[in-house]
Formats: sequence, C-alpha cells, structure tokens
Amino acid sequence: MKIFACIATAAALLALSAPASAQFAKPEDAIKYRQSALFVMGQHFGRLGAMANGRIPFDAKVAADNADVVADMAKLPWAGFMPGTDKGNTKAKPEIWTEQAKFKENNEKLMAESAKLAAAAKTGNLDSLKTAFAATAGTCKACHDAYRNQ
Repeated sequence: MKIFACIATAAALLALSAPASAQFAKPEDAIKYRQSALFVMGQHFGRLGAMANGRIPFDAKVAADNADVVADMAKLPWAGFMPGTDKGNTKAKPEIWTEQAKFKENNEKLMAESAKLAAAAKTGNLDSLKTAFAATAGTCKACHDAYRNQ
C-alpha cells in the first residue's frame, strides 16, 4: 500500500510540474482560462473595494476570505498568455508579447501586492485594508492601462 501511495504521489507531482502551455489544447482554451481567472479575481477584488470605499459594511472575516481568493487567483492567469493567444476573443494588447519582461514585472508586482492585501485583510483593520487595496488597485490599473484594450 505504501508503494502505491508513493507512486501515486510521484505521478501527481510530475503531472503538476508539466509546463503550463501543455495544459491547453488550443489557444482559445488558454484565453478562456486567463479570462476566467481574471474574472474571478475581479469579483473578489470588487467585494474588497466595496468595503474599502464604504459602500458595504466592513466584515473582517469576509474581507480576509476575499483577499485570500484574490491572492490565489493572482498567480493563475499568466500561464494563459502563451504564444498564439494574442489573436481571438481577447482584450490583450500586442505589447504583452513584445514587452514580455515588462509584462512579467507587472504580473510579479500584482502577485506581491495581492499577498500584502491578504496579509492586511487578516489584521482585521479597515485602514490597513484600505491602504493595501489602494496599492493593489494601482498595480491593476497600471497593467490594464498598458496591456488591455478597453
């Protein structure tokens, strides 16, 4: 039984370590993947924004839960920006593929700010949430301005 468990674990780890591009059979699948990840992240980020801007009452647990989702989702969409996904049903600007180093820098900044947002939300302090939310929102806006067609 232990051998089977070890083999199963090794197989699962190997499968998870495959290149991200191998996850998508077609470029359209990668586009849908990244759009879906960004949509979910945006929904949870919007809930935090409503609290940070006073449109809904601040609830520390709900804020922490939503910030955790944002931080987790911030790691996902970048695998969907693989070669060949610059065409089709996408709002992505061509600069994503011509300025890859700068785009990657923006991805990394969003992941870092999202992690800070999650940490701030866990404090239960609305002012900390507001500060981290503003920083994360600024990161999102900068990337949208540079790399998203409206």
